[in-house]
Amino acid sequence: MAIIDWPAHERPREKMLLRGAQALSDAELLAIFLRTGIKGKTAVDLARELLIQFGSLRGLLEADQRQFCQCPGLGEAKYSQLHATLEISRRYLAEKMMRSDTLSSPDDTRRYLMARMRGHRQEVFACLYLDNRHRVISFDEMFYGTINMASVHPREIVQRALKHNASAVILAHNHPSGVAEPSQADRDLTSQLQKALALVEVRVLDHVVVGDGETVSFAERGWM
Repeated sequence: MAIIDWPAHERPREKMLLRGAQALSDAELLAIFLRTGIKGKTAVDLARELLIQFGSLRGLLEADQRQFCQCPGLGEAKYSQLHATLEISRRYLAEKMMRSDTLSSPDDTRRYLMARMRGHRQEVFACLYLDNRHRVISFDEMFYGTINMASVHPREIVQRALKHNASAVILAHNHPSGVAEPSQADRDLTSQLQKALALVEVRVLDHVVVGDGETVSFAERGWM
């Protein structure tokens, strides 16, 4: 049976308009994105199969172009649309942060860092540079690879802080393993960066570690 023949309250688009996007399942949201199914399968049927094939919605979103485009009902146009949508979401979160006080909206900060850093397959160390009212000046990805005191160079972070005329900074890095729990090396590195930035009167407000669907804040742990 085609979706158009379903009761109105069961059709994904009508259900979303009536109850909001949060009321839809992953398959229903994906079906709205797909718009159409393939021969013998509705968009919802196709969406369910894709979620099974890729293991989850996240698995589908992070699939490379070749894997994505090989699936029936998908292709380069859908791949481009999907990644344009993801980038719109990231930029929306960035604009929201630029307009807000990051200290009064820690959830926005975590969501933004999660959106920017969770998908990396290697460790990335980044800095949110803030002005004297703790508004975001810039988000800079600084270092890549295994993050430790040898690969993160305090002088470059200090130089960037001076370039941005920043008054404060939020440090962030991801754990590709998915486990956000900080290591002792993470804590030692944070201490070293605090001392280096203090020399130019730039405060480190937090260090956020991004895992798979979770973050750990040094400030919330009482380590800052």
